[in-house]
Amino acid sequence: MNDLLIAADQGSPSRLFLLDLSAAFDTVDHGILLNRLHTTVGLSGNILIWFKSYLTNRTEYVALGTAKSHTHTVTCRVPQGSVLGPSLFTIYISPLGQIIRKHNISFQFQFQLYVKMNSTPTLISSALQACLKEIEAWMAENSLQFNSNKTEAILIGTPHQIKTSSTKSILVSGHNIPLSSPVINLGVKIDSTLTFDHHVRHLSKVSFFHLKNIAKLRPSLTQSDAEKLIHAFISSRLDYCNALLVGIPGRSLERLQHIQNCAARVLTRRRKFDHITPVLQSLPWLPIRSRIQYKLCLLTYQCVHGTAPAYLSELLFPQATSRLLRSNTAFISQGPG
Repeated sequence: MNDLLIAADQGSPSRLFLLDLSAAFDTVDHGILLNRLHTTVGLSGNILIWFKSYLTNRTEYVALGTAKSHTHTVTCRVPQGSVLGPSLFTIYISPLGQIIRKHNISFQFQFQLYVKMNSTPTLISSALQACLKEIEAWMAENSLQFNSNKTEAILIGTPHQIKTSSTKSILVSGHNIPLSSPVINLGVKIDSTLTFDHHVRHLSKVSFFHLKNIAKLRPSLTQSDAEKLIHAFISSRLDYCNALLVGIPGRSLERLQHIQNCAARVLTRRRKFDHITPVLQSLPWLPIRSRIQYKLCLLTYQCVHGTAPAYLSELLFPQATSRLLRSNTAFISQGPG
């Protein structure tokens, strides 16, 4: 998001492509993955033998009641629901980064491509087509199924940049992909101008659906159990990816705060028109704006202390000064993110 915001501020809208794969984790070839662990990561000896033991000779069967199917040996796939699964899959697809970068296109490991529209449309389109063709060939060689017809694309920029753009669709591997807004990326609805209005509306709709169900159960629940349900179904959604909501319009923040206010009413069994401020002050809940600020502070702390990913840490750099002051250790952010 930081790259997209910077590009828009510099006068260049960006195209974001969300690529679609069929059952990606289920088609990982064990032989290719083990070779990649050896050649790319540098694993060998007992460690590589352990990974081979972890991946191979797994069996599975289907059970329905007391009936069970025949046991089947699993010949591919990384174990889903495991801590290692996402990391192993990231290593498996790591060569994609080299393929994409040589076409001057940016890549994220959630199968997202984005390209700044700071060159002629013809050159950008040619580079994109060549890149996608190589991606499709690489995936076929590595037992992954790329669904070009399910790929989504969105143009991101300022309202003026979006309005004046003449591009309405993109040709991807022979399929004409219309530019959409919003698109869903890892559960977040992203719109063309990054206001996140659609995401906030969707969040409100889903949250109130669960709140109504919790309210029906509230007379039968203790306050502790009701609070657990609210945190599981409401607070977790309000906190998910909320660092993206920095700078959203005030009306959107008010809408999110209204969700939390209603959750507090349900928990404490207050009536609709009871004053909510004393109730919120009695609960150990941060307001929505403070929850967003807390997430940013947490990310900044991780960047400063070296526990954040490199792509985040690189956005902060020490503030240089010629005088020896206590503030010399301060860090400043690079860009609007």
